[in-house]
Amino acid sequence: MSLVVCPTPIGNLEDVTLRVLSALREADVVACEDTRRTRTLLDRYGVSAALVSYHEHNERERTPELVQRMQAGDTVALVSDAGMPLVSDPGYVLVRACVAAGLAVDVLPGPSAALAALVASALPADRWRFAGFLPRKRGELERVLDEPGGTLIAFESARRLPGTLALLASLDPERDAAVCRELTKVHEEVVRGTAAELAERYKGSPPKGEVVLVLGPTAEAPADADRASLAALRRLVEAGAKPRVAAGVVAELTGASANELYRALTS
Repeated sequence: MSLVVCPTPIGNLEDVTLRVLSALREADVVACEDTRRTRTLLDRYGVSAALVSYHEHNERERTPELVQRMQAGDTVALVSDAGMPLVSDPGYVLVRACVAAGLAVDVLPGPSAALAALVASALPADRWRFAGFLPRKRGELERVLDEPGGTLIAFESARRLPGTLALLASLDPERDAAVCRELTKVHEEVVRGTAAELAERYKGSPPKGEVVLVLGPTAEAPADADRASLAALRRLVEAGAKPRVAAGVVAELTGASANELYRALTS
């Protein structure tokens, strides 16, 4: 009578762990996003578990049913189509419901596209943050890309990647970045470079497949940043000017770096 959260391969089916296979065999039911995709994995390893669909469109109505089954003594295994459930995938509602009901929740380690990309990027891994899928609105996207806080890992669609890289290059052309594509699959590719270099590489030519974008930490604002310029920027923002636009204006008048002023303002 517990929930077992089981990460599944992000591409190569051989990446499934022995513990996950054992949990899937012992479960009374496996809750999964796409029953056909999960069945492919189970058939590969001879696992004949009962499957029930559990995805973003039915998780709230399906959760009470699964909780009742666990309260009656069943063990439920939760999987997503790839990687760790809950990480940009369904499962949060079910885990919260299990905790509220006093049911055990066991989480097994396993494949993660975010962590694989972080290591493959060769960018600092001591301090990082995961942004999930990047926002579509330009203002929100700009804030996420330019926010300080260590290395940034994010999912992005291949179609939108050229535009995202172009925006990043306009914000910080020398920022280190990596485009990790089709991780663990036959056509795996990791392309590293500055934002400007990657924007040029993918300009008008979106790649194919699933993409994880990894960005190096934003440069820290220098300790001796021009206090007068920063003070002028703050006054403009307090008067109603948009921070990014105001930073550009102050930079033109004083010779300071617009990016450094903006970061000093928002740090």
